Amino acid sequence: MSRIFEVAVDGGPYALAAGADGAMWVTLVHRGAIARVTAPGDVEIYPVAQDSRPSIITAGPDGALWFTRAGDDRIGRISTAGRLDAFELGSGSAPYGITAGPDGALWFTATGTGVIGRIDVDGVVSEEAAPGGMPSMITTGPDGALWFTLNRANAIGRLDRGAVTLRTVPTPGAGPVGIAGTHDDAVWFTAITADKVGRIPMDEALQELDLPGKPHAVVADPAGGVWVSLWGADQIARVHADGEVATIDLPAGSEPHGLAIGPDGALWVALEAGFVMRLPTV
Repeated sequence: MSRIFEVAVDGGPYALAAGADGAMWVTLVHRGAIARVTAPGDVEIYPVAQDSRPSIITAGPDGALWFTRAGDDRIGRISTAGRLDAFELGSGSAPYGITAGPDGALWFTATGTGVIGRIDVDGVVSEEAAPGGMPSMITTGPDGALWFTLNRANAIGRLDRGAVTLRTVPTPGAGPVGIAGTHDDAVWFTAITADKVGRIPMDEALQELDLPGKPHAVVADPAGGVWVSLWGADQIARVHADGEVATIDLPAGSEPHGLAIGPDGALWVALEAGFVMRLPTV
């Protein structure tokens, strides 16, 4: 079994993604920087801008890492060699979620303007939909459409060839945030205010399950089901497709947020209190 380790990374680790170089790339939301963390625990820091607030990060189709800069209304790009680029959006857009789309471009949410946007690998930006409702995180679903959470609208959105459809979350004021497409032909989401995780099978009704402690991010487990960060409980939960839940305790006050599966299948967790943790999944 691979070992568990925790490495200190100053600046508020918030989200992370596996790079084509085999390392994990981490947004440091309070430091205005990106960190590169290797499996042995080596850390390199790449300053972005003091007030840029790097938030969500994803691997792009060009081999670089793309991330949102919620503090200064930009989309950032960093190559695995550490070269940084930035692409300006409209003032007040406050981009947050970002994902690699099925069309070879990056898709992002603008929480400030209620827009779903697209940026190609050359940096050309377009506005694709304006559902409002404070779109938060976004993912590519198993059906090839873009799925996103609408925090204030209490809904899950689906964008396919320019058409937007919305599903209201059954629990009023649930506060959906995290979202991930999974291997079981479903989309899972977290509801941070209602302490729930939801599952939307492609051809079935939306389901909800109670979890402790403000679920935030969600990521597909290669073995089935999902992993969820429980920000308010300082825990990680593994939720099986049949609803079985197992939790792992983290250090008190660690504030777990972003989750990602590493190249070796291990689960990586960004702890905003100042650490990145690696947890074997088998």
